Amino acid sequence: MNLPTLRQLQYLTAVVELKHFSQAADRCFVTQSTLSAGIQDLEQLLGLPLLERTNRKVMPTALGIEVAERAQDILSLSADLVDLARSENDPLSGRIRIGVIPSISPFLLPKALPLIRQQLPKLELVLIEAQSEQLLTQLKTGDIDLAILAFPFDTQGFSHHIFAEEQFWVALPTNHPLSAETHINPEQLPINDLLLLSEGHCLREHALSACQLPTSRQRTSVQGTSLYTLIEMVAGGLGITLIPEMAIHTDMVRHADICIRPLAAKDDKPMREIGLVWRPSYQRIDTLEHLIQTFTYALKD
Repeated sequence: MNLPTLRQLQYLTAVVELKHFSQAADRCFVTQSTLSAGIQDLEQLLGLPLLERTNRKVMPTALGIEVAERAQDILSLSADLVDLARSENDPLSGRIRIGVIPSISPFLLPKALPLIRQQLPKLELVLIEAQSEQLLTQLKTGDIDLAILAFPFDTQGFSHHIFAEEQFWVALPTNHPLSAETHINPEQLPINDLLLLSEGHCLREHALSACQLPTSRQRTSVQGTSLYTLIEMVAGGLGITLIPEMAIHTDMVRHADICIRPLAAKDDKPMREIGLVWRPSYQRIDTLEHLIQTFTYALKD
């Protein structure tokens, strides 16, 4: 029995995700003709079309979508097998690809990376920064091995371990009336002045949850693309924002012309948790445990 090759499955998943032959070919590091021929061979093997092709666009058929979903699982398992074999001689060596969301990476990584270099000198880290949904997609396809996300978040069946929790702080202009408070309750916040990250950032949803607001109640006229942008907007008197606790001792906050006050948590529950996410099939358990310990220690101070 002839079986699909991993390359054919890789070509298909790329086209189904991007819906563009040229972009899919670039991702797979092949020419467009090579990618197209590989998918045609796969369709011939299966005996049914997987894509609908026109001069302007390409769309997957219902079968193409289902095959691509199963192909992603196969590719992930294959990547884990290769990684397991490479790390057999030394479980704490080799390459690990870690995805991190933008509201965590600039605060966790400068503390954690020196510890990892010291404790795991044979481990090569490849770091990718992207939003949560993008990282889960890359995790599913095997493009990354692990992801560091903020919770609560739907990990869609992936395994995860929470290694830190934190509260939010309110960033205010220095002349704001609330700067006289030692703690700020969510009901005290002037919601119309609340600055948020743009859609797609999980910090946006966590901030709204911390303010005990539904996602339908939000200021949409002014939004930031990064936490640094929001802090600069606060310093300019454009409003207030929430920042995670791990950011308050950084130069970005320390040198900004703003006032920060802790946001009172309901029932003293953490407003955000930080965790490591991986595929259930991932086999480098020793590496996982060491990284979790290192990340936990890095955020203790």
